Amino acid sequence: MFIKIRLSDIEGAKRALPNYYNILEGRKNAIYLKSKGMSLDCDLSKSEHELWDIHEKAMLSLRKSEATKNPKTSLLDLKLKLARHMLSKCELCERKCGANRLMGKEGHCHVVESKVSSEFVHWGEEPELVPSHTIFFSGCTFNCAFCQNWDISQNPKSGDAFSPTRVAEIIKRRSDSTRNTNWVGGDPTSNLPFILDTLTYCNVNTPQVWNSNMYLTEKSMKLLDGLIDVYLTDFKYGNSECAKRLSNVDNYWDIVCRNHKIARSQCGVIIRHLVLPGHFKCCTKPILEWIAKNLENVRVNVMDQFRPAYNAYEYEELTERLTREEFKHSYEFALGLGLSLTD
Repeated sequence: MFIKIRLSDIEGAKRALPNYYNILEGRKNAIYLKSKGMSLDCDLSKSEHELWDIHEKAMLSLRKSEATKNPKTSLLDLKLKLARHMLSKCELCERKCGANRLMGKEGHCHVVESKVSSEFVHWGEEPELVPSHTIFFSGCTFNCAFCQNWDISQNPKSGDAFSPTRVAEIIKRRSDSTRNTNWVGGDPTSNLPFILDTLTYCNVNTPQVWNSNMYLTEKSMKLLDGLIDVYLTDFKYGNSECAKRLSNVDNYWDIVCRNHKIARSQCGVIIRHLVLPGHFKCCTKPILEWIAKNLENVRVNVMDQFRPAYNAYEYEELTERLTREEFKHSYEFALGLGLSLTD
């Protein structure tokens, strides 16, 4: 494989992720602590519509507010209540399957009870993030033909059913030796209420990383605002046709482009793009051009780790590994666009 020469540096990372580095260097608190400490005069028994109105107004003043120790009702409490409302007719991801997961019904992802497949200190993430405390959930909102974690993503009943308090204890224990908490899977979207519940028990000043395929609804993105310090995104396809064919998702391009813009308006973003064999013109090129045109000060990881896995052999172009020439062409194209590249 072509070996990438690291042209980016710590200054480029700090330009893209200023708040994240401020947290690491002790100048700011992780944003979830501010939401947890923001006191609201709010009756959580109000209707869902009324609660969303309260949430919208609270978010306007979040970053200017002063944290309160152990408020009776916090912005984080409100976010958790709204997330649970969304479980009654599941609309966490853009499939909007409507399953009543509060009653144990399964939607497309088949996630009912959140299962942690593994948690560990990960040294294989981007340099800005390592060492990263990764918490892998079982289940996913996608059905990618080439998924390298298919045993996790397509098996939502695997793993262990930890309580939110138990996960919070694990986060506290790991916080002294890691730079962040990295919510991943599968995909974390199906587990958003569980993650918010966990954060209500957390007090460590640790940045929160949302490691996702970014197929969330706008409501889910609103709930993450004020909780997430870095979006670590997986930008797979440059069109909706490839996404439907290889991951069984609809309207991919419009949804994921929208959510990347929302994510960048909230906090720092690191975008991963796995280069697929034979997909430069249809996927890699339009993705990189869109990023260059629409997103300022983001980090981009052009990745060469593709290998045939799971059901990839059912698709002719995915039966072989990416060639050295294909990746070199993709990487140099990204450089030519002036993108801030990371490894």
